Amino acid sequence: MTGRWSMETDALNSLAKKTTSGTQDLGGLVKQLVNAAQPLEGKMSGAGKAMFDSFKQRVDQITIDLNAGMGAIAEGQAGMDQSFRAGDQQMADTAKSNQSAANFDGAKFRKA
Repeated sequence: MTGRWSMETDALNSLAKKTTSGTQDLGGLVKQLVNAAQPLEGKMSGAGKAMFDSFKQRVDQITIDLNAGMGAIAEGQAGMDQSFRAGDQQMADTAKSNQSAANFDGAKFRKA
């Protein structure tokens, strides 16, 4: 890394796709956590049991909330991708326009 920030054209689009697939994985992992803790259920008591029972009862809503949050992140990434691409194209169009209006011959050194 040279200390300069660099981003490829498809970086945000790729990131949004990975976020979308990660969202599906995250919801499944939360449910797997509850299933994995089932053998411990009868061995817990007190505040720990109460918290686990509360978590277990809310696991579907937690999964929905996580998926919604991750979906919003992916939507934001898609919007950033669209803006990045539009800015990249606008910069190229502006450079092309300015280049065609430039007088490159005026910058040449001539012998007197």
